[in-house]
Amino acid sequence: MNKSILIITILLLSSTLVFSQNTIYLKPTRIFDGEKVFENYGVLVKNNIIEQVGPYAEIEKKLSKDAATIELKNCTLMPGLIEGHTHLFLHPYNETPWDDQVLREPSSYRTIRAAKHAERTLKAGFTTARDLGTEGAGFDDVGLKMAINEGIILGPRLLIATKALVATGSYAPKGFASGVSVPQGAEEADGHDDLIKKVRNQIGHGADLIKVYADYRWGLRGETAPTFTLDELKLIVATAKSSGRPTVAHASSAEGMRRAILAGIETIEHGDNGTPEIWKMMVERNVYLCPTLAAGDALFQYSGWKKGIDPEPEHLKQKKAKFKELLKSGVKILMGGDVGVFAHGDNAREIEMLVEYGMKPIEALKSATSNSADAFHIEKQVGRIKTGLLADIVVVEGNPTENINDVRNIKIVMKDGKVIE
Repeated sequence: MNKSILIITILLLSSTLVFSQNTIYLKPTRIFDGEKVFENYGVLVKNNIIEQVGPYAEIEKKLSKDAATIELKNCTLMPGLIEGHTHLFLHPYNETPWDDQVLREPSSYRTIRAAKHAERTLKAGFTTARDLGTEGAGFDDVGLKMAINEGIILGPRLLIATKALVATGSYAPKGFASGVSVPQGAEEADGHDDLIKKVRNQIGHGADLIKVYADYRWGLRGETAPTFTLDELKLIVATAKSSGRPTVAHASSAEGMRRAILAGIETIEHGDNGTPEIWKMMVERNVYLCPTLAAGDALFQYSGWKKGIDPEPEHLKQKKAKFKELLKSGVKILMGGDVGVFAHGDNAREIEMLVEYGMKPIEALKSATSNSADAFHIEKQVGRIKTGLLADIVVVEGNPTENINDVRNIKIVMKDGKVIE
């Protein structure tokens, strides 16, 4: 049965249950529950909740007559995937450079594009996404999230960072005359009072988390160097934490990472130049790393590198070596591709690259499900196939726990108990 016929069948079966209860029995060949694989297991969904998970016989002996049964042979059922690092207001840099997106594209245009990006993300099997900054589009992610939540547009559950925080002068379109003011890629803030005010302002406008750039390419010779002091980072974290919100950090230098870890940051994005000492600190303090492998890979391809044909660039060789070092360290890894650098809907590229760089397929899938749910404090809602959690489910043909590329063979995407057409 092809995907379109399968979805129509599910929708027709579901529609007959509207006046009683919406109950669907999904019967795949196997389940990956976010941690382990179970053969010949099924899932019973009632309304928007996972009501039962277990062997076929166990579910079927109690199955009500009004339940719609969907046979899914040679398929794997998994939790809805979680994209840990996306920018829905960006699109691939080989289409339009970052500077031009920030400076030349109207906010209304960027928001309409973001709506399409959200839909593509969801249809690719990612039912939750952490958007880490609008990159110059202000608080427009608040409206995007509202439109998704109210069913106006299709998209994943969003955790949003709104503007994100940068140290003055560190992160913006560059190369303009000193007297020219241009829109910023994030919100500049410095010092005690200003940092508190900017963090609270972002929270007040709807931020679910605070993102800070702990370092950037603004060193004396253009190298990556820390931006905020340790005390400033601690203040940002404390201000966010007082409202129950986590803080995450862009950091790729060892010193930027060290300061972020000591300040109480919960996840570090990129981490290209981590060291054994840094990995040890992250393990001790339960700090997660989102390595964003696919973004770097994409940027080199945009600059002319032909993957699989040309020799691998030195930077990518180093990133691969660091990643293998990271795997041995015990640091918890999140799946997040820095999507926007490359195309939305192609989010699975990062899962595939985690495996390409040395992860086992099942561990890569954990990074995109249970690990991310735990890291983002949403483990009581999503991230596992577990009784009582929301029915965010993806079904793929094949077995991605053995062949990771099968994660792209989408058959069904279900969010909140509803099958996405």
